[in-house]
Amino acid sequence: MRALFLIIAALFLMGQRDAILVPAVSQSEVQVRQGFTGTELLLYGAILDPRGQRGGSNYDIVVVLKGPTEPIRLREKERILGIWMNAESSDFRSAPSFFAVAASRPVEEIVDERTAAIYELGTEFIQLSPTGQIEPEKQARFASGLVDLRERQGLYKEDMGGVTISEQVLYQARIGLPSNVVTGQYTAETFAISDNRVIASAIAEVEVRKVGFERFVEVFSQNWSLFYGLIAVGLSIGMGWVAGRLFAFI
Repeated sequence: MRALFLIIAALFLMGQRDAILVPAVSQSEVQVRQGFTGTELLLYGAILDPRGQRGGSNYDIVVVLKGPTEPIRLREKERILGIWMNAESSDFRSAPSFFAVAASRPVEEIVDERTAAIYELGTEFIQLSPTGQIEPEKQARFASGLVDLRERQGLYKEDMGGVTISEQVLYQARIGLPSNVVTGQYTAETFAISDNRVIASAIAEVEVRKVGFERFVEVFSQNWSLFYGLIAVGLSIGMGWVAGRLFAFI
């Protein structure tokens, strides 16, 4: 039924000259509760060519899922007098908290490097917006370090071949969200590419938010930060005292 709806919706737009993308996401909202272990999003949709050519073999599809951006400071450790210490650092204004790319085949086979950089079609093309003056080599080193760190955390990922195109018009991709995702608004941007050119794009949104007790703690810590800090300190002292008393009897 969803596939039929996508096709019907696309038919209403057939008056356009360019290809038409109608994207959708299996979940418009992801609820993070206690014990959340992650989830998998299904990103799917339809592409029709108003000129009467059905998509499939004529198009490649790339899906880019981004989490909320955040400023970040990276520090580089160096061994000084036998001790690992923080040395150089670099600040980035808008590093995405989550970044995933799925494509119908390797991006380098679909577009050239310039086009991939414009649309951020890969982790190596993420636009991090460094602050201040920074040498290109240093910027590249810190950017590579950030990508490597978040890849190991499961927050940055690529799946070249993760998009399947069926019936010459429908596409789908599955992207997993790990348990350590940041809450906020996520955007899933889909690109239809033909002959090294992006011919259509469309955006779907997903909200990741905490619910239940986790939501209460988050709101309380943001709106009443002073009381939250005092309670946290009090609990730490209380638990330390209780632990000390218990060990005193052992």
